[in-house]
Parts: sequence; C-alpha cells; structure tokens
Amino acid sequence: MKSVIRDFLWVCIFCCGMAAHAQMSATTVLAQDYRLGSGDSIGVQVFQNPDLTVEARVSESGAISYPLIGNVQLGGLSLADAEKTIAIALSSGGFVRSPQVNITLKQVRGNQVAVLGQVNRPGRFPLETGNTRVSDMLATAGGVTPTGDDVLILTGQRQGQAFRRVIDIPGLFLNQKSEDDVVVAGGDTLYVNKAPVFYIYGEAQRPGPYRIERGMTVMQALAQGGGPTARGSQNRLKLHRREASGKVTETVPQLTDVVRPEDVIYVRESIF
Repeated sequence: MKSVIRDFLWVCIFCCGMAAHAQMSATTVLAQDYRLGSGDSIGVQVFQNPDLTVEARVSESGAISYPLIGNVQLGGLSLADAEKTIAIALSSGGFVRSPQVNITLKQVRGNQVAVLGQVNRPGRFPLETGNTRVSDMLATAGGVTPTGDDVLILTGQRQGQAFRRVIDIPGLFLNQKSEDDVVVAGGDTLYVNKAPVFYIYGEAQRPGPYRIERGMTVMQALAQGGGPTARGSQNRLKLHRREASGKVTETVPQLTDVVRPEDVIYVRESIF
C-alpha cells in the first residue's frame, strides 16, 4: 500500500513539474514573439556590469535612452533583436567587450489593437504574440453582441500604406473564409457595425424593428413580427424601400422576395 501511495505521489509531482515547465515554455514563446512598441516598460541587464542595469520605457518614437550609448531604437524589434542591438552598440563603442545583454518585458503598453463597435468588451488590447489573428482579437473582446453585424472592418497600416479589409465574421469560425483570418498588427482597428434592420408595422403581432438575417425573405420577416393579427393578411402587404437615389418606392412584395436594409413592411387588413 505504501509503495502505491509513493508511486502516486511521484506521478503527481512529475505532472505538476511538466505543467509548470509547459507554462514557462509558453511564456517564453510569448516573450520571444512579442515586438516592442511605444509605452512598453523593459528591464535591461548586462552580465557583470551592474552599472548598466536600467529600467526604461519605449518612447513614442520607439527609442529608449541607455547609458553610454544614448538613444537606441528598439520599436518593432523582438526582445532577442533588441538585446543584439544594445550589445552591438556597447561593443562597437568600445564600452563592453563581448556584452551579454538580457531584456525583460516589465509592462506591455505598445502594440495594441482597438476592437470597437458592437462587441461585448470594446477597448484596446495588447498584442502578446507576433501571430495574433482577427479571430483571436474578437475572442479577447468577448465576441459580437446580438445587435452586431456579420462583417467587421479591419483598418491599419501595412508597409507604410493604409490598409482596409472587410471580413466575414461567421466565415472565420466556420472555416469557410479562413484566408480572412489575417494576422493583426499594432495600431490596427477592428470595427463591428450594427446589424442592418427592417421594420414591420400595421396588422402585425409584434410591430417594430428587427435584425436582417442573411437571405431573409419577406415571409421570414413577417414571421419575425409574429405573423399577421386576426385582422391582417399576409397576402396584403406593402413594401417601402429607399433606393440608391434616395427616393422611396412602394411595391407589393412577393413572400419570396429578399428583404433589404431599412425596408419597411406594412401588413394591411384583410378584405374579408
């Protein structure tokens, strides 16, 4: 019995150790992938040179002020590349022979992405890895609200040029348009607009505005409003639609017609 308990304890210790190792490895990967941005706070150490141990904040221009070498441009660099940059500057300046530089990330402020509009937790969120995608940022913001649209607009900068992309949200998670699940970059903005609506009034059970689902027909729209009242008729409908010119037209729709944003469906009284 004692041997069984001892073996069980060893298994627990081993599993805990493996979990801790996995967590440390994951943290290391995050730190290696992260690229420094303005507002980030870092700690810099040089082996056997305690006078060169400093804490610094990356400026808006992406630089820090460091002893002996002055301003060093670190914005956009990984921690490993930032260490090499400082090491080269110390070595080439003749200040330290073969410097061993270590940089730790103290506080993340830069490389943020804004997720705005119809999401559950709108705000600015830091990029913790170099391959964070649109779906990751949506999940971080708590997903889309019930009033949110099925598409989002991604804007930012790519290679110094303005970047804009309209992305189908369901396609991201249904793997229909996985190519739209692009990698986001610091300074990007994801915006989810309100979903388009239609209006139903007259002899409808529940008149009012309703969200338009994809491919929604007049019959489905009528069902959203609870159907006609006892006095109304689904065969006596009027559709008011604003055209691109701004003119509002009135037609008698078919039940199979597709509903468009801002359509107004009027349910008239039955003749009998």
